[in-house]
Amino acid sequence: MEVRPFKAFRFNAELVGDTGRCIAPPYDVINDEDREKLYGTSEYNIVRIIKGKTTPSDNGEQNQYTRAAEFLRKWIGEGALKQDEKDTIYGYVQDFERNGTAFQRLTFIALGKLEDFGKTVRPHEQVFAKPMLDRLNLKRATAARFGLVFMLYEDPRGTADQIIAKAGEHKPLVDFLDSQDVRHRLFAVTDAKDIRDISEMMADKSCIIADGHHRYTTGLTYMRESGSPAAKYQMLAFTNAAHEGLVVLATHRVVGGIQDLKPQEFLRQLEDGFAVKRFEFSADAEAKESARRQMLAEMKAVHDQGRTALGIYTGNHAFYVAVLRDESLMKTAAPDRSDAWRSLDVSVLQKLILERKLDLDEEKMGNPDYVEYVKDTPNAIHGIIDRIDAGRRQIAFFTNPVRMQQLTQVTEAGERMPHKSTYFYPKMYTGLTIQKL
Repeated sequence: MEVRPFKAFRFNAELVGDTGRCIAPPYDVINDEDREKLYGTSEYNIVRIIKGKTTPSDNGEQNQYTRAAEFLRKWIGEGALKQDEKDTIYGYVQDFERNGTAFQRLTFIALGKLEDFGKTVRPHEQVFAKPMLDRLNLKRATAARFGLVFMLYEDPRGTADQIIAKAGEHKPLVDFLDSQDVRHRLFAVTDAKDIRDISEMMADKSCIIADGHHRYTTGLTYMRESGSPAAKYQMLAFTNAAHEGLVVLATHRVVGGIQDLKPQEFLRQLEDGFAVKRFEFSADAEAKESARRQMLAEMKAVHDQGRTALGIYTGNHAFYVAVLRDESLMKTAAPDRSDAWRSLDVSVLQKLILERKLDLDEEKMGNPDYVEYVKDTPNAIHGIIDRIDAGRRQIAFFTNPVRMQQLTQVTEAGERMPHKSTYFYPKMYTGLTIQKL
């Protein structure tokens, strides 16, 4: 892939103060409560642009997208956003902990030449139409790119990793600790040889989109409709797939809005193709926690054997693990798919349960009134259980994380996984760098 340095617009600490208060998680993980908090952190927080509030009086001339463009013009005009003077590749370092183990993920941010999906750029997930239009409207209004598209490449030599580590010896442009205790630091790589080494290393690389499918796809659309030469290059974030800091977690599904659902009858129907194991508990909180842990341990043990296991919770003092025992069901349900695609836990969940048992089509699976996609952050599972117990949702489905080998096999077959199959932890924040076309 062709990559090149650029002069990013970044928040100017001399005017905005702490630049860490101006950045935000990606738009698609920000709920209404998160947005309110981000609005309060700084009058310059990027959430005003990437996920601005709507009003009942919004119309074609005045809406969240036109307001985003106004914020961008205003912030640049008053110097809150300032363009760097030198062509730069930006080193992005994230330090975090997962289950007591410390990790560090090294990424570089550069402009990448947009390519149609194929050998050079391989998507791995399906996308929803609604967020596609949302991101495209934002690009049309602002002629800018804010969020990072997370790209994976393979380089056993670690050329860029070494350069980022060297840049990390200097004072960071941004140093911010988020609410999950992830430390985000941004560094400038301006040395001509370092930039050349990264560009030459990437020249023959193909990439998998790990996160940001909607942003990349709308980048292609905007490039074609705008005709702007600058739009041919998009701000992308590249991480070495051989890097130890690459952590993939699960995304769970929480279902509601199913008419006349009888949980026990649903569980009995599952036994047609699944072996269903029950983990009962009393009303005691300690017993409930023990059963939850048994469910997760059973899921992992089956997953480690290369088989499909789904965790299920409907309330009623029990967790369940459903293990697929009739693999021919997936061949019947998805005859045009590869074995790699059919082996995914999320594929089995979508084809055999969400579609066949709960009658959820693609439109409903993209509607949060029916299906919520919950990333496996700390306490996420407890939050899901609370929603089922409170009657706000009907069924929770817990999945194992996709293996990197599975991701590679599916993309090499030219296929995409179901929506929200992977969760690369931690998320890359928005507003560290901005590409103005």
